[in-house]
Amino acid sequence: MWRDESVTWQVAHRPLGGIWELLGQVDAVHGLHYLLMHTVFLAWDGAGPGTGGAAGAAGAGGLWALRLPSVAATALAAAGVAAIAHRLAGERAALWSGAAYAVLPPVQMYAQEGRSYALVAAAVVWATYLMLRERWVAYAVVMLLGCWLHEFAVLALLAHAVTARRSRGWRWSAAAVVALLLPLAVVSARQAEQQLGWLGRPSWRDWAAYAVVAAAALLLARGPVVPRELVRVALPLALIPPGLLMAVSLVHPWYVDRYVLYALAGLALLAGTRLAAARGWWPWLLVGALLVPFGWWSLWLRTPESRKDDVLAVAAAVRERARPGDSVLFMPSRRREWLLSSPELYATLRDPALDRTPAASHSLQGTELPTAEIWTRLVDTPRVVALQDPADQPLDPYPREAVKRQTLASHFDLCSVDEVRGARIAVYARPGHCTDSP
Repeated sequence: MWRDESVTWQVAHRPLGGIWELLGQVDAVHGLHYLLMHTVFLAWDGAGPGTGGAAGAAGAGGLWALRLPSVAATALAAAGVAAIAHRLAGERAALWSGAAYAVLPPVQMYAQEGRSYALVAAAVVWATYLMLRERWVAYAVVMLLGCWLHEFAVLALLAHAVTARRSRGWRWSAAAVVALLLPLAVVSARQAEQQLGWLGRPSWRDWAAYAVVAAAALLLARGPVVPRELVRVALPLALIPPGLLMAVSLVHPWYVDRYVLYALAGLALLAGTRLAAARGWWPWLLVGALLVPFGWWSLWLRTPESRKDDVLAVAAAVRERARPGDSVLFMPSRRREWLLSSPELYATLRDPALDRTPAASHSLQGTELPTAEIWTRLVDTPRVVALQDPADQPLDPYPREAVKRQTLASHFDLCSVDEVRGARIAVYARPGHCTDSP
């Protein structure tokens, strides 16, 4: 479980009132997903002991419940891609298009992650199918569901505008989606700085990845073997949402590839239909060559190394090193997330910097004391387990983080430092006490 999943886990386990109060402060964009996961955990945790309740996030049950909606949504999205291809290009194209979507590495990555992106993709794909069927009420409902799961699903409307052209039904449906999305947009706009402030402008790698996808989509769309109706659906979906979000991000950095995961459905439609029409040996040689790196990537995505960190590994390492009466210090404070999904461990440790808990402060990681109080509490602590970012990460310049570092350096000896996936766990003790027995 990496830290974004941990946020889902700990927020979804709050009472409904607590979730609602949080959304007024931060993370409104994920509000519907948190409410959905709250329901999932209520059903799962109520199924009996040992199924992954609030005290057992590290157990298999907790992870099963956390990720099962994403797995199901990815299967549903693949079925939707197949349904679109079936309508526009026939059964063989449906089989290959659905399979192509399912094997794409980014799709597999978010199929096994407890966040909203796979659900958003399923909603956009099925909204696209309903658009082709001209089921406008159903289209508006499903599209709105996707937008309420994550606002950037609204970019799919621009791709649909190219496909639907001057359809009156689409115009009314799109207007209804935008109007009903506005309340969420207003709330999340106020939260944008703290929600997206960590993002920078798209890197050259982002542009290169987009160029590769765009080139592949344009190449696959060429020629008479791919029906023009399918190209008119698939090409705008593959190109417009990510391209527009990257362009906007040159001014307002909002781009992350997972925010427009659903765009890969367009690429899968083109690739699957092209494969269905393939003749001769060379297309299958190309598929075989691609399956080798895709297979390696698929296996790698199922390891902890594929994520930035592993909160359950961090918690296990803290459990091994902590002694009764120890303090735990988060450097920076947002890394409190590493232990919030292991509440039974966190409850046994003193948190000398904490002022109000996440639930009490209606925040994700809680609020911290003023610098003077942090210093006072730390110097009264005999032993500290400090959870830090990897050594190559920049240090936060904020006063609270500076006083943590300065106090540890001036009043404690560094006893040990261990690297855990995406984290460092440093144990500090008062001078001369590093070797004290537990």
